[in-house]
Amino acid sequence: MKNKAHFFLVVAILLGVVGPLLPLLLWSFAHRWFFPDVLPATWSGRAWFYLFSSSSQVGRALFNSVTVALAVTLLSLAIALPAARALALVDFRGKTAVLFLILAPALMPVIAIVMGLHVTFLRVGLADSRWGVILAHLVPVMPYLVLVLTAAFANYNLDYEGQARVLGARPYQVFWHVTLPAIWPGLMVGSLFAFLISWSQYLLTLIIGGGQVMTLPVLLFTFASSGDNTITAALSLVFIAPALLLFLFTARYLTGRNVAMV
Repeated sequence: MKNKAHFFLVVAILLGVVGPLLPLLLWSFAHRWFFPDVLPATWSGRAWFYLFSSSSQVGRALFNSVTVALAVTLLSLAIALPAARALALVDFRGKTAVLFLILAPALMPVIAIVMGLHVTFLRVGLADSRWGVILAHLVPVMPYLVLVLTAAFANYNLDYEGQARVLGARPYQVFWHVTLPAIWPGLMVGSLFAFLISWSQYLLTLIIGGGQVMTLPVLLFTFASSGDNTITAALSLVFIAPALLLFLFTARYLTGRNVAMV
């Protein structure tokens, strides 16, 4: 009975994830599809031929999206790890205020943040550049990553590090063999959030990048605005695919068993 309920739960989750993608898949191969037809009247591979042709900008946009999201993930981890460790393990005056300041970008409207960043980046020469987009993406990423990593450090026992140092371990060995395995599930979940938040950014990329940094969300919005439903659907599937793969890769770290190990 328990296995049967588990099976139906898995099927329901798969239908919830895959179901909304089926209309996109049909649209990507549709040539003519008019209401109230259930299926397209005629089929075509035009959209997919275009996406993988040398004349499209999909390759460039995909490269920019991957490099920006990876750079944001690595840079945010370098900043968030010591911050989360301090927030979870150290009691200091003003801790609540620091936590509020870290969470503030998640509470403010994106349009207000991006306009202020744009003015600043214009003055320092970071506007219309990939590095400017990467730094701008840190703003929405950091609050979530710090929160996830703070939770990962919440039950962390510093005595293990002390024992490793007594046994002669160097600082990098302590981090690699003691700290990292203990926080690994939380680190993976936080990295997933960081990558996906950066991957899906449109407004920050458009304004800070000034149209010079073409990513998949910017390209997708361009085709959606043009009214070309076929190419928009195919590009949407390309945009969603890496996110689904990353989610499947890190799904085991979201289970109760792994959370308990943090």
